[in-house]
Amino acid sequence: MKIALIGYGKMGHAIETLAAERGHKVTTKIDKDEPWPAKIDADVAIEFTTPATATANMLRCLEAGVPVVCGTTGWYSDYERVTAECKKLKGRLFTATNFSIGMNIMFALNERLANLMRGRDDYKVSISETHHIHKLDAPSGTAITLQEQIVEAGKRKVESIPITSYREGEVPGIHTVVYDSEIDTITLTHEAHSRKGLALGALLAAEFLAKAEPGVYTMKDIL
Repeated sequence: MKIALIGYGKMGHAIETLAAERGHKVTTKIDKDEPWPAKIDADVAIEFTTPATATANMLRCLEAGVPVVCGTTGWYSDYERVTAECKKLKGRLFTATNFSIGMNIMFALNERLANLMRGRDDYKVSISETHHIHKLDAPSGTAITLQEQIVEAGKRKVESIPITSYREGEVPGIHTVVYDSEIDTITLTHEAHSRKGLALGALLAAEFLAKAEPGVYTMKDIL
């Protein structure tokens, strides 16, 4: 599979290394402020850039007929616009707030726990997330997803679920959900040890998307 990397920072480098191990080839690399080639020579593009540039990057790939996997967060106010354009062009788009398989298992656990805790107002819920100092959006897209799950499955008001964000050193990512009562505390935590989990998930998504029918996909489609 030929891959175009849109964004060639630390995530881009991690994806490139793992792609080679899986028998794929990175044929195009586009980093910030670099000109785009006249034609993207790739079976799929993987986009990890910034909230300010992600929408334009995805639209550009879709218009060029290149399926795109987007791992950037903070752009979701444009979600309806991007997915509508994808459907109009009969393109292929794969989005996720977190590509880690482990984190997506935590999403499933978070949803189940929220359902079990529905109506238990004696438990106060909070979320914390810690990332490296280079991450631009806060709270993280992953934390927002956790919050949205609790609102929907737990039937709680969004304002009752505070998110605290920390930016420290080179921390790949830590997400914690806490249910705290006078009697006890229940905690769910996912801690990434490196970017490899995200890179693997993005590549699994790219492998899936390269063979998929036109449409919009998420991690639920490959788990």
